[in-house]
Amino acid sequence: MKTEIVASLKSIETENYLDRVFYRPIGFKIAKALIGTGITPNMITILSLFVGSVAGVLWYFPYSLPFALVGILSLIVANIMDCVDGQLARLTGIKSEIGRILDGFAGDFWFLLIYIAFAHRLNVQFDTWLFWLAALLMAISHLNQAAITDYYKTLHLFFISKEKGKEFESSERIRARIAIMPAGVNRFFSRFYLIYTLSQEKQTPEVQKYLAALKEKYGEDIPEDVRLAFRTKSRQLLPMIDMMTFNGLSGILFLSVLLNAVWIYLVWVIVILNIINKIIRLRHEKMCKSLG
Repeated sequence: MKTEIVASLKSIETENYLDRVFYRPIGFKIAKALIGTGITPNMITILSLFVGSVAGVLWYFPYSLPFALVGILSLIVANIMDCVDGQLARLTGIKSEIGRILDGFAGDFWFLLIYIAFAHRLNVQFDTWLFWLAALLMAISHLNQAAITDYYKTLHLFFISKEKGKEFESSERIRARIAIMPAGVNRFFSRFYLIYTLSQEKQTPEVQKYLAALKEKYGEDIPEDVRLAFRTKSRQLLPMIDMMTFNGLSGILFLSVLLNAVWIYLVWVIVILNIINKIIRLRHEKMCKSLG
């Protein structure tokens, strides 16, 4: 069973503790039960959008312990579903570019509704519109933190193997693919994905220099010792990077909701995590410069 669960993951190296012991094992059991039912990973992703949205809807209203608890439960279930779609895709081989884009969008959508709810509650509590500005800053901070987290984790996968790193793409490659895509949903969402990737690349200039140097020297066949050297250093940053994932956010989020002190989460995202994000990027850039 453990071997099968590991096979359903992107990589054990990039999984944090809570995912390994809770979310992924549950997700694996559900994904395995869904094989052969006709239910696709994208169906699970779309359903998770609605399940996770329950939290933002319930937390929009004045504090209520039942609403707080049901909202927390909805996010836990939605995050399990987020595991299910990826694990089901890997177990069945049913993968698509739109699926990966939707998967990233789902989590951002849950939090967008939560930030609107928090801004409303704080505005009512303190009678000032400034919390709407704070919510905007929180949403921008969250999107940037999520983008950096996704980029560094996918980059780590790229250095594990070609197979594991298939999802790591340059903006140049995405742009070329869009150019030959027929008009439609895939092309529409791929344009947003291109903008997303460009923002990641802009914030990681030393990574781009390092990747360009590797490509010039080795082409598509990076030696194993080079891959291992990168991963050894990259693994040291993963625990800090995990602070910006759902598991890193959810602890403070759930506590803030239960205590009816949602301003705590606001400070956590806007101040603390932005500082952590900056430290991570500086350390990662220094790491890539030293490897180059």
